[in-house]
Amino acid sequence: MVTPQQALDLLGEIDDALAKTPGRDAAVHAAMRLIAGRLPHYNWVGVYVLDGDMLNLGPYVGAHTDHTLIPVGRGVCGTAVAEDRNQVIEDVRTLDNYLACSLETRSEIVVLIRDPRTRQVLGQIDADGHDVGAFDRTDEALLEQVAARLAPRLLGPAE
Repeated sequence: MVTPQQALDLLGEIDDALAKTPGRDAAVHAAMRLIAGRLPHYNWVGVYVLDGDMLNLGPYVGAHTDHTLIPVGRGVCGTAVAEDRNQVIEDVRTLDNYLACSLETRSEIVVLIRDPRTRQVLGQIDADGHDVGAFDRTDEALLEQVAARLAPRLLGPAE
């Protein structure tokens, strides 16, 4: 759960970091570092960029993952794109289509990043938590605001 004050403070820090950080990947990584550093229930957080029918892992904070490419429709990340909607999963162990990144992960949230003009999916913010029910609608609302801030960077060239 994210309090309104936490969200406000974090968004201000992200705005400052994005204004000061040139380049797509460096700016996205700065935002992910802030999220991971300020919200302890985010044990892993990163961005996947949509390229055709594949999600490509971009900047992230957390343990190494083997899931650097995820097909649309596979796992929580791929399902978010296939269904064109965010995913808030209370307990990943209940899913048949789950791609395990860590044995410790119990919950996951995926929020789509959209082109502000066309509303097409550009990518997504993905976060894992070690506790069941780590994420709720307050996390989704925060990440939607972060996604809106990251969208212009995803429209630019990768570094």
